[in-house]
Amino acid sequence: MSRTTITASAALAMALVFSAAGAALAQDGEPADAVTNPNTGEVSDTLIPQASAYDTYVEHVRALNACEWGALMAQYPNDAEVHLPGGTVVTGRQAIGELFATFVLPVAETGLCGITFSEESRLEVGGTEAVQWVAEADFLAEPYRGSDAYISDGQYMAAMVSTFDGADLMMAEMASE
Repeated sequence: MSRTTITASAALAMALVFSAAGAALAQDGEPADAVTNPNTGEVSDTLIPQASAYDTYVEHVRALNACEWGALMAQYPNDAEVHLPGGTVVTGRQAIGELFATFVLPVAETGLCGITFSEESRLEVGGTEAVQWVAEADFLAEPYRGSDAYISDGQYMAAMVSTFDGADLMMAEMASE
């Protein structure tokens, strides 16, 4: 081997080590206040950064549709807020964790697991994704439409503003009455 080959090989090996370390850091995430899902006992104490506001929104909807409480909580820093209809503001990881813990329960346990949110239109402005969506599920009598603003700091969900109100859902059982 020539000296150039050894240097190139060493550089390649170092690049692989550094990219593996970076991937491990991204997977391990950053520490956050520990919150416990009151229904399952699952603990979330790590934030997983996303690459952009768009990626933060996409991961939120993926986790919500998959009923993955831990993945949802991996997006919300300690001081995050969720703004809901009627002037309700849910502040901090603990309260947001309790909100989503109920949401991801099966329908038989008063949750909405099985509902699927799909984007109908989206506008990105800075670190905010403004999304018009439709929610559908076998247990809904009709699709439910609303809008959310997902406000990201570029890596995490700093705040969410939502028109979603579970009381407005028309459940399939209700339609036959």
